[in-house]
Amino acid sequence: MVRRAHGDSGQAFPIYITVVAGLLFLAFAYLAVGQAAVNRGGAQTAADAAVLAAAQDGRDQLAAAWTADLLDPAKWQDVFDGNVPVGNPCARAQHLAAQNDATLDGCRWQLLRYTVDVKTNKSVGDSVVPGTEDVHSTASATAVIEPRCTFEAPGEPSGDDELPELTCDGKPWKLDPDDEANLPAPEDLFDVHLATG
Repeated sequence: MVRRAHGDSGQAFPIYITVVAGLLFLAFAYLAVGQAAVNRGGAQTAADAAVLAAAQDGRDQLAAAWTADLLDPAKWQDVFDGNVPVGNPCARAQHLAAQNDATLDGCRWQLLRYTVDVKTNKSVGDSVVPGTEDVHSTASATAVIEPRCTFEAPGEPSGDDELPELTCDGKPWKLDPDDEANLPAPEDLFDVHLATG
């Protein structure tokens, strides 16, 4: 006759409970990491959109300056170098940040380079990681404006009113000051893109 050892019965149940509790904790920790990653991704999206909006505003202002100086080709290079006064583009950046549920924390520009900092309006949220309910993700982004056009710098005044030919991405533009509808658009004159690195 085999005798059963009753002293060891039920020992597996506490181990099972401990293992399940540990796995649940790990699952919630991974969920917290996922929440933080999503929040961080939202912050970066908001920063990218905001800085592109600011740079596009700057591009539009540069294009307007070029049009205003159309009859004075000696000033064109300053425009293409970004070396002309540009109004504050941060209102447009703030608008795009708000559309992406974030707040603009900083907006800076110098010549053809624009940088913004944003903070998400929503926190990471409650999780098993203490303190995340008050943590807001932040992100920065930089965009640059690059001129697409080249032209032959004017020499001595020749007495004629013909403007230099402008070539933008290989396309020649025959400029006619009396035909503003057929002048290059801002996107023809300048490229706007996020900076890498």
